[in-house]
Amino acid sequence: MRLVCVQENLKHGLDIVGRAVATRTTLPITQSVLLTAEDNRLKLSATNLEIAISCFVPGQVDEAGALAIPARILSEFVGSLPSGNVELTTQGKGTQMQIKAARNEARVSGQNAEDFPPIPAVGDGTVVQVDPEALKKAIGRVVFAAATDESRPVLTGVHAEFDGAELTLAAADGFRLSVHKLPLVTPVAQKTSVVVPSKAFSELHRLIGDQSEPVEVTISASGTQLLFHTQQADMVSQIIQGTFPNYQQLIPKASTSHCVMDVAELLRAVRTASVFARDGSGIVRLQIGNGDATGKVVISARAEEVGDNTGEVDATIEGDPGKIAFNSRYLTDVLAELGAGQVTLETSSPSSPGVFRPVGSDDYTHVVMPMFVQW
Repeated sequence: MRLVCVQENLKHGLDIVGRAVATRTTLPITQSVLLTAEDNRLKLSATNLEIAISCFVPGQVDEAGALAIPARILSEFVGSLPSGNVELTTQGKGTQMQIKAARNEARVSGQNAEDFPPIPAVGDGTVVQVDPEALKKAIGRVVFAAATDESRPVLTGVHAEFDGAELTLAAADGFRLSVHKLPLVTPVAQKTSVVVPSKAFSELHRLIGDQSEPVEVTISASGTQLLFHTQQADMVSQIIQGTFPNYQQLIPKASTSHCVMDVAELLRAVRTASVFARDGSGIVRLQIGNGDATGKVVISARAEEVGDNTGEVDATIEGDPGKIAFNSRYLTDVLAELGAGQVTLETSSPSSPGVFRPVGSDDYTHVVMPMFVQW
């Protein structure tokens, strides 16, 4: 292998694929990046066996070849080099790469490309296109609700349902549920549902960046893998096998209390209450109205050994007064993702789930299970 590429391009490519490099693994070679010189470009590939990311770096290839190089050493060394050309060379079938740039030179030992896990090739299957901005927004609104506990693997993923011209993403961890709907650029002929690891969607959110071209999604005919094609890179993800819960049953169909609040104001009040909630099982109490048509919601928290606090948020309230308590982190997560604007909170009793929806949009629903407290 012999090629020359620009340091900035090589560093950027290593940053892209670096998130797919395995950290703790029983297969040491997955801690490497596969470099393949071909067709006047350098292909970089990395995999942790759950996701695989590949991208291309433009360059001048004098001799084709491939070698797997430890990702950490390569990334740190290339990142420390000055701007300009970087020359990568290997001798014959040797497993040592020589790296030259300006007045710097290094030799790094690698492994044969044949020993690197094959990057899955997703061939024929269902192909759809999604607007990048809409997809990025949808991922941000659901991925945080996926479970981190591996005891129920299917809940560590995001349920993606492609139906006609609509894509619905849903995630749940047993305590909360996020559902977001968005249009497809190209509709599907047949309804298809898959469960994608939440980590894969998190990486896709990063890869989309600020691109303007649609993201192409290919679901393999076998239903075991997905390919996400972005302007920066291609990412292949395994599909989690299993049945995702019927989350529609978790969304209350009716409510007795309906209040509209400013997202930023509510988030600030919840974060203030969280100071005391940390020492009080993370519980934040919301008292909606007080029976005399007062347009406010009282947010409070208390810890026996620390103290307590009370704050108020202006609200437009319809229906009966209500009381409900939530885990402060769950409230903070959803409100921080909603950002600006107003949010509607629908409740029916202290023991029933609370439903959050952004005002002026029906594409997002977030359900939070209540905490049981003594009022």
